[in-house]
Amino acid sequence: MPAGLVISAPASGVGKTTLTLALARAWRHRGLRVQCFKSGPDYIDPAFHAAATGRASVNVDSWAMDRATIEHLVSRGTDADIVLAEGSMGLFDGVAARGVSGTGATADIAEMLGWPVVLVIDPSGQAQTAAAIAAGLRDYRAGVRLAGVVLNRVASPRHEDLVRRALSDIGIAVFGALPRHAEISLPKRHLGLVQAEEQAEIGQLIDEAARFVSEHVDLGAVLRAAAAWSVQPAANGLNVTPPGQRIALARDAAFSFVYPHMLEAWRAAGAEISTFSPLADEAPDASADVCWLPGGYPELHAGKIAANARFRDGLRAFAETRPVHGECGGYMVLGTALTDADGISHEMTGLLGLETSFAKRRMHLGYRLVALAAPMPGHQVGARLRGHEFHYSTIVVQPDTPLAVVHDATGSVIAETGSWRGHATGTFFHLIAEDR
Repeated sequence: MPAGLVISAPASGVGKTTLTLALARAWRHRGLRVQCFKSGPDYIDPAFHAAATGRASVNVDSWAMDRATIEHLVSRGTDADIVLAEGSMGLFDGVAARGVSGTGATADIAEMLGWPVVLVIDPSGQAQTAAAIAAGLRDYRAGVRLAGVVLNRVASPRHEDLVRRALSDIGIAVFGALPRHAEISLPKRHLGLVQAEEQAEIGQLIDEAARFVSEHVDLGAVLRAAAAWSVQPAANGLNVTPPGQRIALARDAAFSFVYPHMLEAWRAAGAEISTFSPLADEAPDASADVCWLPGGYPELHAGKIAANARFRDGLRAFAETRPVHGECGGYMVLGTALTDADGISHEMTGLLGLETSFAKRRMHLGYRLVALAAPMPGHQVGARLRGHEFHYSTIVVQPDTPLAVVHDATGSVIAETGSWRGHATGTFFHLIAEDR
């Protein structure tokens, strides 16, 4: 029977991903089968998990998914020896209003599945106060069990001793303490970490993290703290409708933000997926019946996308007779123009009238509950969808017909509605699940 743990922290940027990858690779080196998951709407971390474990990682999300869906997704870990679920933000951070089975907080997943929490705590600029923070997290919610902590970025042996003593005094186990180690820092950009597939040395970086953590953390104690668990997957699997029978999916460094569970659900429903690379100037498969452009980083490759005539002409020809849908970055590429961070405007495909700009960045972040006012691939008028929006682009012009009525997690109306024209549709939200 596998054992499960949740890796969380008081806040973002403390070292959850590094510890998760290091533990996964270190245990894999010791012959254990390790399965990772990611709590919350994140595209980047699951790819790192897969690189560390050799097994696909998927997102579980208490705001967008019901318990049956979450249990179906985590059931892939039943043949593993240890399951690690990496949290997002702080342990209890979610939205103000409850969604399908929770607020999107990592604590929801820990309580739902009965997995103890390993806290990563960065005591920089403090000592005994770190113990007070850990105690507060331990006692905040009765259904969430704290296994212990790993200290990260300790300044000195004396600093470590002060924090360890304070934690010992309140009965919280310390599994290890990591001094600062620049060699295992993961590079970042504006939407998070630089993607795993863009880092040629990712394997060596994870190996170094595993070596470093193995020297400073009691891996055996962490493993013993995990809770045995079993789950019966839901008979109906995921509640996801594929956008078509044969899907042409843009897939490269500019178009990579696709939830793994969505692709798996499409295939499970009988759909076929053929990938193409706009950056390599490839057009969508002419035999496909729908084209899907996911999000990613088109703003970093706008000049190349604008210059790739085979891609642009092929997509336009496809859209004359069949639906094309874009999410976030894909939506921007369906538009008329994209202005990059340097203020240079690049011509996009022009299937929609949308013009966007990164010259004046503004963050848009949050869950989205959507009611379609027009059909989009896989969904009819009136369909209710759950998704998430995260980008820094600004809409300059959006002249087309709104696609949906969009609310945030608290029920407030969101001005950004998506749009449609002809066979082209697009949204700034990324679809996570259909609303049951």
